[in-house]
Amino acid sequence: MTENLAKKELQDGKAVLGIEFGSTRIKAVVIGSDHTPLAQGSHDWENRYENGYWTYSLEDIWAGLQDCYRDMAAEVKEKYGVTVTSFASIGFSAMMHGYMAFDREGTLLVPFRTWRNNTTGEAAEKLIALFDYNIPERWSVAHLYQAMLNGESHVASIDYVTTLAGYIHWKLTGERVLGIGDASGMFPIDPVSKDYREDMVKAFDDLAGGMGMGWKLREIFPAVRCAGQAAGVLTEEGAGLLDVSGALKAGIPLCPPEGDAGTGMAATNSVAERTGNVSAGTSIFAMIVLEKNLSKVYPEIDLVTTPSGSPVAMVHANNCTSDINAWAGLFREFAEAVGAKPDTNQVFTTLYEKALEGDADCGGLLSYGYLSGEFITGLSEGRPLFVRKPDSTFTLANFMRAHLFSALGALKIGMDILEKEEVQVDEVLGHGGFFKTKGVGQRLLAAAMGTDISVMETAGEGGAWGIALLASYLVNKKEGETLEAYLSDRVFAGMDKVSMSPDPKDQEGFKAFMESYRAGLPIEKAAVEHFA
Repeated sequence: MTENLAKKELQDGKAVLGIEFGSTRIKAVVIGSDHTPLAQGSHDWENRYENGYWTYSLEDIWAGLQDCYRDMAAEVKEKYGVTVTSFASIGFSAMMHGYMAFDREGTLLVPFRTWRNNTTGEAAEKLIALFDYNIPERWSVAHLYQAMLNGESHVASIDYVTTLAGYIHWKLTGERVLGIGDASGMFPIDPVSKDYREDMVKAFDDLAGGMGMGWKLREIFPAVRCAGQAAGVLTEEGAGLLDVSGALKAGIPLCPPEGDAGTGMAATNSVAERTGNVSAGTSIFAMIVLEKNLSKVYPEIDLVTTPSGSPVAMVHANNCTSDINAWAGLFREFAEAVGAKPDTNQVFTTLYEKALEGDADCGGLLSYGYLSGEFITGLSEGRPLFVRKPDSTFTLANFMRAHLFSALGALKIGMDILEKEEVQVDEVLGHGGFFKTKGVGQRLLAAAMGTDISVMETAGEGGAWGIALLASYLVNKKEGETLEAYLSDRVFAGMDKVSMSPDPKDQEGFKAFMESYRAGLPIEKAAVEHFA
């Protein structure tokens, strides 16, 4: 898109805004009618571990959103000389799952409990038995039921339970709705009705009623909306919350708020059967759109949906790049101590590329980047851990390779289950920070999964762009045009991508690393037990 056309679309309110709340960054992307980014904004933030829970405060949420929007608006002003007053549509997405519970006055009853918490094991186990359906510890219904089992007094006062994206959308539009992909991380979804599973809703209501709860699940959970369905408009109050300068006008339509899994699928055109993607950042998860149901319930496999409601097998690991980021910070600190002045990108690029020089099996080094617990490997808490034997080959290249391989370890355990289930996938696309350094994360993931991995030019920053695409679909779709067709024909047609096949030597090295990874898990468990 030419600069003049971009300026006109921004002036006329024809551009589309997408904002995603990631684990470490809130990002805004403005796209034009050709779906290409015109401007961006961001705000760095971090979760806190308080009173036994990973959380973000409401102050963090709103200050971060407003700063992110302000940063985007400043870039629009600088690049195009335009003061933003309107958009064709807006979309919000955020980390899936978790627990935000409010009373009738809209007061948050307990601090936001994020997806990162592994505190609902008892509830998840009992709900799996009740539903004969996998309910991961991250899911909102597991958090709700665990609070009930704990006898927490606030549950009797609940009027609304939602996710982070649903909360933002509610405050900006007044609508208590949620995109079906995000909703599928709150409660099981019926792929036919595109709504919560009615048999399971009834079972949970009976359970809650027996515990003296005065509400029904559908009364306190958001209504489910599929991509392209109306989800409300920006109110005057909402416009003021988003843009504290007062320039933004009310009345802008918003698409259904989605989770980061759904935006990852949209951003990689992985919404049709036999497509898949891997999102790798603070956490890592693989999403494979299913042709058929799995043969049985697997605790390691979530069943969620695409933004249009198709069933998806999801393998989610809580930990991916957090420990790598911490080591990169340490190496940068050393570089600065000896007088070097590397920027952050240079540090990460150097360390990632160094990993490709290491021994295929990491020279006998082992690491666990468990900043938090990891359900797939049976740990409710984490302790970042690096281990080597006296005869290990301790080099920087092997050190980094071990950490990058470790970031894929828990994911691999879950993917092995899908392989046994003979789940078919034609192509897997990678996106997220793990893939920012060209060719490194992509090559190692290909070795881990044993399949071709493709990466698009949007690989490093897909989520905010993904929700912008869903917001664009809301207002630009043709009559009867499916999300799958919209993305394939109007967004991704002709878009360049780079594919990489597994290197046999890397595959053998990763296999050897995984043998050590599995065998060494008792070391990680001992660290949790003895290093409190």
